Amino acid sequence: MEELIDVLDENENKTGKIETRSKVHEIGLWHRIVAIAIINSKGQLLMQKRTMSKKSNPGKWDLSVAGHVSSGQTSIQAAIRETKEEIGLDLKEDDLKYILTTKKISSRDNIINKHITDCYIVIIPEIDINNLKKQEDEVEQIKLCNLQEVKEKVDSKVVIERDAFYKEIYPYLK
Repeated sequence: MEELIDVLDENENKTGKIETRSKVHEIGLWHRIVAIAIINSKGQLLMQKRTMSKKSNPGKWDLSVAGHVSSGQTSIQAAIRETKEEIGLDLKEDDLKYILTTKKISSRDNIINKHITDCYIVIIPEIDINNLKKQEDEVEQIKLCNLQEVKEKVDSKVVIERDAFYKEIYPYLK
């Protein structure tokens, strides 16, 4: 069954309408997503490379986790769910530190994104990527990256564009 999404207005308010994820992207409706940056005590950001089978941004690097907020969920609930689904890591609400919300409209390959993105940081003392469980149909690779590696990926545009969020997490990286 396809994921159901709460439709928002441009002011981030729920409209009362619920649509499928594909319909939201097909006709370009505002909806909420989450982006999570997981950083270890060495100042390294856990990054994921999307599979080539993804409809949007195939093969691009991204933050640790990102995904849609399902209908009826809060963004924190979605962040916890997406982290478990994509990389197999269990988080609690207290682990997530809200950083900012961004709004962006983009279109590509018959997909119209009208995203309102709630961005969170999670600081974890130790991240053993060998113990993480990638969601094979979404995540091709995971890697711990220091500040220089992250900046190189951002500058070379091999990442999903989240410039405002990257600027907020740079101070946490070494």
